[in-house]
Amino acid sequence: MSYQPRDDRPEDKRARYLELEGEILAVLEGESDRVAQMATVASMLNDAFEHFFWTGFYVVDPAKGDELVVGPYQGTLGCLRIAFGRGVCGTAAAQRKTQIVEDVHAFPGHIACDSRSESEIVVPVFDATGALIAVLDVDATEKAAFDQVDAEALERLMHKVFAA
Repeated sequence: MSYQPRDDRPEDKRARYLELEGEILAVLEGESDRVAQMATVASMLNDAFEHFFWTGFYVVDPAKGDELVVGPYQGTLGCLRIAFGRGVCGTAAAQRKTQIVEDVHAFPGHIACDSRSESEIVVPVFDATGALIAVLDVDATEKAAFDQVDAEALERLMHKVFAA
């Protein structure tokens, strides 16, 4: 079931996220491999929301510590590496805070991996110890596609999958 953001109220979007969260957690029950978890989350999120153009993870490179490397994703070609503090993903990693960008072209230092991207949300992903392990990056081809409802739902999902 694809979700169309312009046709629904925020309560409907919250309900869809809760339904999807249950589906994802059921599929991942007993799975401890992070790559499998990330691949499943990216696939299911991307399929559930029609406006999700690029959905995936950038993983903290353990050899460098301050750089992200592309992980499992759905969509067109992604950037391979992003330094902490660079672009929306690097900013989310450096600040360890969710970034909601209504217009990526107005974001200082935005990295244009695909010029069709218009808005973006990036959620830091922490493990059970509180260490940053990745960021979840979701792009849309329309401006202002993401809001606080998306942020809260995606933060909760990342916590339940990777930190609980």
